[in-house]
Amino acid sequence: MRLGRLYRTYLKNNLFIKMILLFAAITIATIVTLSYIMFDVMSGSIVRNELDNQKKAMESVSSFLNDKYENVQSYVLDIYRDTSLQTNISFFLSRPFEEYVQNRLDQYVASDGTVSTKGLDYFDNKMDDDPDIANLILYSMDKQYLYVFKKNNVSKLVPTNAARSYVPDSMAMSMESGNVSIPNTWVRQAIEQGDPKLYSIRTPINDKTTLKNIGLLLVYYESDGIERALASYRDQMQGYIVVLSPDGQVIFDSSDRYYGKPYPYASQIETLNETAMLEEASYVTTLAQPQAGYTVVGVAPLAEVAASYAGLKQTIMLISAICIVVALVIPSVFVVNFAKRTNKILRFMRKVEGGDLSARIQDEREDELGQISRSFNEMLDELTRYIDSVYKAEIKQKHTELAALQARVNPHFLYNTLEVIRMRALSQGATDVGDMIYSLSVLFKSYVQPKTVHTLRDELENSRLYLELFRIRYKDRFVYDIKWDEQLADWEMPRMTLQPLIENYIVHGLKGRKENQAIHISVAIADEQLLIATEDNGSGIPSKKLEELVHALSLPEEAGESFGLRSVHERVRLLYGGEYGLRLESEEGSGTKVTIVLPGTRERLADHV
Repeated sequence: MRLGRLYRTYLKNNLFIKMILLFAAITIATIVTLSYIMFDVMSGSIVRNELDNQKKAMESVSSFLNDKYENVQSYVLDIYRDTSLQTNISFFLSRPFEEYVQNRLDQYVASDGTVSTKGLDYFDNKMDDDPDIANLILYSMDKQYLYVFKKNNVSKLVPTNAARSYVPDSMAMSMESGNVSIPNTWVRQAIEQGDPKLYSIRTPINDKTTLKNIGLLLVYYESDGIERALASYRDQMQGYIVVLSPDGQVIFDSSDRYYGKPYPYASQIETLNETAMLEEASYVTTLAQPQAGYTVVGVAPLAEVAASYAGLKQTIMLISAICIVVALVIPSVFVVNFAKRTNKILRFMRKVEGGDLSARIQDEREDELGQISRSFNEMLDELTRYIDSVYKAEIKQKHTELAALQARVNPHFLYNTLEVIRMRALSQGATDVGDMIYSLSVLFKSYVQPKTVHTLRDELENSRLYLELFRIRYKDRFVYDIKWDEQLADWEMPRMTLQPLIENYIVHGLKGRKENQAIHISVAIADEQLLIATEDNGSGIPSKKLEELVHALSLPEEAGESFGLRSVHERVRLLYGGEYGLRLESEEGSGTKVTIVLPGTRERLADHV
């Protein structure tokens, strides 16, 4: 119930609230959508950047390992290229160590101490050249012994007879696996190497003549070199990097968690595409080196990568919130302002509806509401002027009619008395007196019983009756005529418009004994105006007096002069506007012409009358 009341009060009939809510919904949806797209694009870019950094680190590790692998391969190639070295190493791997030592002594004696034949000292030099080498091992397949080179030019011969050691078996098996792996456990024990952070690169040594495999070269490298290769990427890299052998053993682990044991997620890595569930959901990138037999794996937990753009998420949310607030507050301020101005217009309309025509809206702005306010004020001004003109015209009309009636004492009594006198005159044979009394009686009757609608026909008939009185009075010295179109008979017009003009002529223009005195009344339509003209051949008006009369028409009518020219002129102007009224033309001694100018359309006349 309460929600329904709130809806009806604040939303159902409130256009501006609906506009604000609709705009808010569109704005919020748009900004949220754009923010989501922006966050998705930027976070994706950050993820790709993080993975690119990790991939660069992996490539650096792979490049480092590949260099080591190429170095070991070059050692063997040097043996194959150098005949003296090849002969010496082949003799070492295919004969007992005591024979090799005796052979070296014999060569030394035979050459008078100037023997330069390369031998095992070649590998001592390689140990000195590469500080990452922890051990360099030569293994004889035939004699099953290890010759171990250690740092600081320390070397040691380790017998590995199959009856007492698993080393020969492990060496035989290693020939079938990849070239880069972790050191064999049995070899570690045999050479007393306990450092867990080592990786091994091995390559077979064949007899150059028979191509028979006669031994194996193993180089144990310390992982510190790989750490140095990663040093420049540590700060930029998320997660960790591991290097795996083909059987899943950990050759290198940047997180230092999986040394000495198989990588527990090796099987997932073999089948994954981009992400996998390892310790946790993670991005996984692999870089395989088929020739060397190792795989570099980059693992970046999703949580760690997400942490790198957590600040971005908060920033985008903050910016989006600010944009939403700004996008809603500023238009809302304008809409509320328009709502206030619109409600102000509605309040003033209700005031006018209640009859307060003096209400005016104060709004000086030039926008649409300002124009509506000014148009509303102008409408009220026009309405006030119209009501005032109609009201004044009606008062003037009533005043004119009242004055006409009051000027004739008790019209009903007078009408009845005149009728008795007319009958007496007719009985005595005074027909002219009877006609005069009849005209006067009918004229008075029209005043006593006015019609609801007064037409041009009625006005002209009253004028004719009035003129007929004077025609009888002056007999052959006065004539009149009325020319008009019968099609204009039903045109409505104000009462007592033409009669005061005729009376003005009778009083001021008619000469007592002058012959051929006449007044002509004509009605015509010209230039969309109805022209009713009275033209006489009376004494006329002096030019100075005419100017005074024309000027007096624009002045307020004085009391007691309701039947004057100003009375008619003012009533016409009040009813139809300032462009209508009386026009005076006169020439002294020649006569006067007075024209009543009314609207020339039947609708305009009817509306005002």
